[in-house]
Amino acid sequence: MPGPFDAALDSWRVWQESPWGQLRYRLAEFNLQRRLEELGPGPLRVLDLAGADGGDALPLLRRGHHVTIADFSPGMLAAARERAERDGTGERLVTVEADVFELPGAVTGSRYDVVLCHNLLQYLDDPAPAVRTAASLVRDGGVLSVMALNRHAAALGLAVRSLDPAAALDALDRRTTHGETFATELTLHTAEEITPLLAESGCTGIEHCGIRNVNDHIVDDSRKHDPDFFSALEALELAMTDRHPYPHTAKIFQLLARVGEPPATP
Repeated sequence: MPGPFDAALDSWRVWQESPWGQLRYRLAEFNLQRRLEELGPGPLRVLDLAGADGGDALPLLRRGHHVTIADFSPGMLAAARERAERDGTGERLVTVEADVFELPGAVTGSRYDVVLCHNLLQYLDDPAPAVRTAASLVRDGGVLSVMALNRHAAALGLAVRSLDPAAALDALDRRTTHGETFATELTLHTAEEITPLLAESGCTGIEHCGIRNVNDHIVDDSRKHDPDFFSALEALELAMTDRHPYPHTAKIFQLLARVGEPPATP
């Protein structure tokens, strides 16, 4: 139900403004933009599934694209509209209050140049239906971006940040964690599990990137508020995002792919 998400909006905003929140959005935008360049200058039509308050949508709106956010939280959608209006991009934003698995015809009746599925899989035990839904809404040759919390990072974080090797050992086989911001249980996935689902849904050219490859393994969070340190950290994260093996232990994985084949050139 949307209640916990609406109630935690203020806490969510605090997290977004934190250094680690900023890195999450900066890296996602950087990785996505590299793939969008393949689609030409646009403007592109973007669907953001479970897009919340528009954290991923705003950079795309600023680039002149048209974005539809589908989310079941009315409070989050209201916040997205307010942010876009303040930003001067509100005329290119459409919000739809709906469950991702019960989308209205106004959404499913179209195919989009880009579909984002960035804030959904952690709330699902079985990610396959969401991946299939997202891929089905992308036009031939369009781009799908999927993000999820990385199960591989959980044990490493407990060992390094919490200095708790016993908990880290237990986490090796655990698929869930507690999400503090929304006070809910989250399911952890891996890129190795989601990649075949993308391929089965008609995706090609699948690219595995890491979001926060090192940030969450740096224990001293206070240093990250220092502008010079944060600038250096951001530069490192941007350089590592698609440089393997680093994405395999990142806090979040991002998979970007083409759906179907682009139209034949006359």
